[in-house]
Amino acid sequence: MTTALVIGAGVAGPVLAMALQRAGLHAEVYEGDADLADERGSWLTLQVNGMDALRAVDAHHVVAGLGFPTRRMRFFSGTGKELGVMSMGEPLPDGTVSHLMSRSDLYRALRDEAVSRGAEIRLDKRLTGATRIGDRVRAEFADGGTAEGDLLIGCDGIRSRVRAVIDPGAPPVRYVPVLNVGGFVPDFPLDTPSDEFQMMFGKRCFFGWSATPDGGVGWFANPPRRDEPGPGVLSAMTDADWRSWLLELLAPDRSPACDIVRAAPGPLFGWATFDIPRVPTWHRDRMIVIGDAAHATSPAAGQGAAMAIEDAVVLAKCLRDLPVDRAFTAFEGLRRERVEAVVVAGRRGSSQKAAGPVGRVFRDTFMPMMLRRMSAKGGVSPDWLHRHHIEWDETTHV
Repeated sequence: MTTALVIGAGVAGPVLAMALQRAGLHAEVYEGDADLADERGSWLTLQVNGMDALRAVDAHHVVAGLGFPTRRMRFFSGTGKELGVMSMGEPLPDGTVSHLMSRSDLYRALRDEAVSRGAEIRLDKRLTGATRIGDRVRAEFADGGTAEGDLLIGCDGIRSRVRAVIDPGAPPVRYVPVLNVGGFVPDFPLDTPSDEFQMMFGKRCFFGWSATPDGGVGWFANPPRRDEPGPGVLSAMTDADWRSWLLELLAPDRSPACDIVRAAPGPLFGWATFDIPRVPTWHRDRMIVIGDAAHATSPAAGQGAAMAIEDAVVLAKCLRDLPVDRAFTAFEGLRRERVEAVVVAGRRGSSQKAAGPVGRVFRDTFMPMMLRRMSAKGGVSPDWLHRHHIEWDETTHV
């Protein structure tokens, strides 16, 4: 049986392990972290195309009970003026819609399901290098251990070591000029629909919030920062630093943002945002990268998890139907245009959040017109994004 060495156990890795198993391949998953605390990030939206992709490997039920349904986004200016509404994608035939959920809950659910199907996730196995040996690949880890398989798949995120092994000249990550901070506040009732994410283009800071069915609120903020923070700068900021800065940025706006920040349990901490404009080389010598390792996008696109899931399913199909080298070529042909369009959309969305005085005027003038046109059509979202469907039983051709 063909064995794939899967590097990384975030979203793409566990889904890939399940998809490869269904395709008749064996997967060994190696994770660099020594534990799976998953404290990075807070909330994410798994949009309907990601939910649909999980159906291809009969794993949609794993996430159906996580978080809560989110059908649309409603945008406001910092003055409280409503700018318009955008759908989070048309429901799937069975009524499934996008879900807002804890990132750690999603990671845990996917890993648990992969393990329940026989996958083994080996922790504290940080990849340092990999070499092709004939028709095999040998992976080397920081603890001195090695592993051999028929191919190696990098699901190791935006700072991918596999990407660097495949192409030492791969472009570096690109800083996106907004930071991220967020969390959940229990017992914070808001008079807003629980299936609606509300977002504000504040005068000095972008802020989003969503009432939860249990009476709480999930929230995030994107404080703008033009220059990339140096090592240790953000980690040195205390809860009080983050809280006072956010309150200062959000004070001019008409929204519940300041009340949410004051009520948010601590400690608050933030992180920088990065993307990768284009990775020229995805595969070489029976090694390939997928997910954020191949096409990291800003969180503004809301598609990072969904793209990783789609990648995992499509790659498993290609490997089921084609020899390794041809499978990698077919995968790239099927995925590159789509995922790079998402990266562009994410960059554009983040730039709007960090607009200066002139940019804010331009944005607040033209965005309502765009959203009104979309609202007239029911607040529809781009069909190419949300109605993408992967048919597992279709044969893959180069």
